[in-house]
Amino acid sequence: MTTMISTSVIEAENERRKEALKRDYESLGERLSRRGIDIETVKGKVAAYGVAVPSWGVGTGGTRFARFPGQGEPRNIYDKLEDCGVIHQLTRATPTVSLHIPWDKVADLAALKEKGTALGLSFDAMNSNTFSDAPGQAHSYKFGSLTHTDAATRRQAVEHNLECIEIGKALGSKALTVWIGDGSNFPGQSNFTRAFERYLDSMKQVYAALPDDWRIFTEHKMYEPAFYSTVVQDWGTNYLIAQELGPKAFCLVDLGHHAPNVNIEMIVARLIQFRKLGGFHFNDSKYGDDDLDTGSIDPYRLFLVFNELVDAETRGPEGFDPAHMLDQSHNVTDPIESLMTSAMEVCRAYAQALIVNRGALESFQEENDALMASETLKAAFRIDVEPILAMARLEAGGAIAPVATYRASGYRAKVAYERPAIAGGGGGIV
Repeated sequence: MTTMISTSVIEAENERRKEALKRDYESLGERLSRRGIDIETVKGKVAAYGVAVPSWGVGTGGTRFARFPGQGEPRNIYDKLEDCGVIHQLTRATPTVSLHIPWDKVADLAALKEKGTALGLSFDAMNSNTFSDAPGQAHSYKFGSLTHTDAATRRQAVEHNLECIEIGKALGSKALTVWIGDGSNFPGQSNFTRAFERYLDSMKQVYAALPDDWRIFTEHKMYEPAFYSTVVQDWGTNYLIAQELGPKAFCLVDLGHHAPNVNIEMIVARLIQFRKLGGFHFNDSKYGDDDLDTGSIDPYRLFLVFNELVDAETRGPEGFDPAHMLDQSHNVTDPIESLMTSAMEVCRAYAQALIVNRGALESFQEENDALMASETLKAAFRIDVEPILAMARLEAGGAIAPVATYRASGYRAKVAYERPAIAGGGGGIV
């Protein structure tokens, strides 16, 4: 397997921290044992967990007003895969990459798949793009794509999604994620019912082309770029879509695509209950769809989402197999560092949810003991599970301290030398 960072650097950095980690791990194991929790079992589940990295996430993002490029930005999908390889090499928690077409489109798909395999990476859900115009396309998406009033424009958007399926089949992907920015900015601009009818008609054409072992994830978003109405604006509409399309259609939950006070963990529970939870785009939010680093604003909410996931994992409901992916924009940090810390935050929330005393929680819920039910969750959230995460990384050949090891490797300086600087320019989140 091709490694982007020398194993000698990782080993040297780990050697400095091994003894302290061993002591911390043993101490935590003793504390958890008193609670009836086997630390090795938790570590095993964390080690088996993986979250996909978005190919576009390793580049520097921006705002609606400006973009300030970083050093050594990836020039193409092959550079992106190398950066993704670094993230997985150090965290051992990101074995898959999610591609965005046409941004990541190449002529030689066999070579792309070979590159991923060499880096120890496989390909997660494909992402189509009908929210911006690609060079040379015949019809613009300025006024919509899958819901456009013009049949030729809708057909173009459908054909693009069909192309994404074909690319994904060649790469070994098993899912297609569809998000559209279609909507309106003025009252009266669009007929809500007819726009949704056109969306369903278009999506049924895409759904019909899915291979038998594929799933399609539809993603809702409250606003942006449409600020008055959005065609797929909330989880209720998303659920209706999944029901209308069929058993291979599921709802994708992006943590930033909700109003600030929405109870996202309850949405997750509802979608699990009715077997339509497809997966997640993990990020964090302060005001809206900020695409901030996962866990950077509200780590407790992330934990509460995973509490619902572990509850379902414990019960084993039919068809429960959510996909997990990061989806972030990094404006002021090194994207590799942000994605590493975000992957670790997701693993942390999972580990914390695994050590919740579920028997006690259920008992307090049945007895209507609100305070103790809440304290049961907080007791797990307050525990520092970092020794579990670090030991899982170490045993899998990763880094005890991924960010420190990454910086010690000099990788960013190396690629900055190899990759020409990209001039700054206009805005755009990605």
